[in-house]
Amino acid sequence: MKISIIIPCFNEKSTIKEIVNKILKLDNLDLEIIIIDDFSTDGTVEILKNFKEDKINKIIYNNKNFGKGYSVRQGIKIATGEIILIQDADLEYDPLDYYKILNPIMKNKADVVFGSRFIGSDEKNVLYFWHRVGNAFLTLLSNMLTNLNLSDMECCYKAFKSEIIKKLELKENRFGFEPEVTAKISGKNLRIYEVGISYSGRRYSEGKKITWKDGFSAIRCILKYNFKF
Repeated sequence: MKISIIIPCFNEKSTIKEIVNKILKLDNLDLEIIIIDDFSTDGTVEILKNFKEDKINKIIYNNKNFGKGYSVRQGIKIATGEIILIQDADLEYDPLDYYKILNPIMKNKADVVFGSRFIGSDEKNVLYFWHRVGNAFLTLLSNMLTNLNLSDMECCYKAFKSEIIKKLELKENRFGFEPEVTAKISGKNLRIYEVGISYSGRRYSEGKKITWKDGFSAIRCILKYNFKF
């Protein structure tokens, strides 16, 4: 099965090359790599333009900064794989976890797979307490309305059968993609799995972008999309 890896990217000049190289080192996977640059201004674009065509299948350059959700949608539109997997452009998530994430779909046990930073015995670095509390609250609120029992709704790593994600009418441009897509798949008769992953979260001094404002936006999205099916 071909897997389309969609990588939204904004100002990640220090990590984009390394994350792509990590993906390229994976064995026994038929991968299509799609990068969507969200109007980077730090030199990321120059790095992307130097990638050889045999490494990156497709690169989209947004004409202004729209946000993660918008960029993911652009990738979904042109993806040709039977499975679509979302990958951040930083190094917080390890592509070695692809095998675990993809396995339930490739064995035809699942239609959608969520990664989770909070279950399993994989390595996880210790960072911000209040981020963990906020994430737990958002996941709980989402679960209450979707009737799912996820442990990490906000996790970047999500894999979908392509035929499913392409049919969803997604609207959120920023980090609201996570609660929106969760709400919309919960309203369908799908087999949803969750697997533990490793996590190497970064600090704001290292380029972390999500803020408390995105937390309030996530609450808005959880309420909006769960009450508007």
